[in-house]
Amino acid sequence: MARSFKGLSALLSYPDENLLAATGEIRDAFRAEAIIDAAPGSVMDRLLASFEEDDLFAAQERYVELFDKTRRLSLHLFEHVHGESRDRGQAMVDLAALYERGGLMLSANELPDYLPLFLEYLSTRPFDEAKALLGDTVDILTALEERLDQRRSPYVAVLTALIGIAGRKTAARAVEPVAEPELSDLAALDAEWEETAVTFGPGEALDGCSIDRLRMQVRAGRRDVRQARA
Repeated sequence: MARSFKGLSALLSYPDENLLAATGEIRDAFRAEAIIDAAPGSVMDRLLASFEEDDLFAAQERYVELFDKTRRLSLHLFEHVHGESRDRGQAMVDLAALYERGGLMLSANELPDYLPLFLEYLSTRPFDEAKALLGDTVDILTALEERLDQRRSPYVAVLTALIGIAGRKTAARAVEPVAEPELSDLAALDAEWEETAVTFGPGEALDGCSIDRLRMQVRAGRRDVRQARA
């Protein structure tokens, strides 16, 4: 199932020429591994077709409008459960250590809670382990799915696929459309994303309980992330 996780990771990454060229290969991987519905006419097939039909600039503009201009659609998992709190720093340290134990080394500019990177890590794990880890993020994935669906975005196909692989979904709940600020210039965008510094303390070394602790951090007391950071 590694190719499917890699394909989903690629689809949620900033589009480049390599992604547009690999769209057919990603579709073939989904259909071959059969854990994602990519049949003709499916929501996933429509997303893949949008990459084939759009030029690179249009694909990049669409991505930025969705994922770079509002925290409600942030692809950084801990943004939705920890926000700007100091707990986010330790959660980052734990997740990075989990990656390293699994053989995935991060570059200096990579944040470990970036969803495409998390999916890249899952592609290296046995399927049952990957499915369990994905299930621990299902509240966040459901929130993102609902918000993308409100915007009629074809990217909803990726979140729906991930929730399907996890094998469970949080209870459906009506979500009122949220008016988000229009960020008309780079200065406003920078102000929206400005955060106070997070201190990465010494922390506890990952041990046999590391997965449990990481799950506690992701779940963050089971608060409703769909209502958070409105």
